[in-house]
Amino acid sequence: MRIPMIAGNWKMYKTVPEAVQTAGALRNLVDANTAVDVMIAPPFTALAPVSDALRGSRVDVGAQDCFWEQEGAFTGEISAAMVVSTGCRFVIIGHSERRQFFGETDRNVNKKLVAALRSGLTPVMCIGETESQREEDQTFSVLDKQVKIGLEGLLAKDLQSLVVAYEPVWAIGTGKTATSNQAQEVHRFLRQLLAEVFDTALSQTIRILYGGSVKPQNISELMAMPDIDGALVGGASLDATTFDQIINFQ
Repeated sequence: MRIPMIAGNWKMYKTVPEAVQTAGALRNLVDANTAVDVMIAPPFTALAPVSDALRGSRVDVGAQDCFWEQEGAFTGEISAAMVVSTGCRFVIIGHSERRQFFGETDRNVNKKLVAALRSGLTPVMCIGETESQREEDQTFSVLDKQVKIGLEGLLAKDLQSLVVAYEPVWAIGTGKTATSNQAQEVHRFLRQLLAEVFDTALSQTIRILYGGSVKPQNISELMAMPDIDGALVGGASLDATTFDQIINFQ
């Protein structure tokens, strides 16, 4: 039985006071909901204070990225151990914006995943195709490559906590959303791929989230699909009330 997960990626929004205020409002709204796992990923500057504000609540905290080295002369980077020290349990790895704007590669995703797992973090591995790749019928080949390289060298026993997030790049921040059937088709493919690369048991326990302009208006239809286990929410997670409506999709 896969417990649904609703995760909020705050991207480069909110100062520390704003983040703490929103986290506190969210805590008051969602603590009564025991049917869904909830995670938010504030900016690095707000991780520790938001973790403090949510301590003892049902809302987990994640970072938006981490580096693969434990320490060293890597100006501007944050190690997995540093993420853990702020109180985080999760880390988003390979988000499309990291790939698009900062040169993130599948090989880098793999190294970051290994570092995250070594530090005891639960990685949320993001994968997805661009609009041109979808139009050229490359969706499945792109995802196949991202999964196989991203998880290279890892065994099923290493990935018990892994969360996968399918985010079609063409649907992020555009207002476009994959139809529930389009999303289900991809999620089913990903589950079958995980079964082939690892084993059926792992493929049936890994949560696969959908990300791409998720809103209160479309979450119920998406969550009705058998292979969609939750959502990675962008802009709609910035407001506590709106995000709570997505969390309470039932």
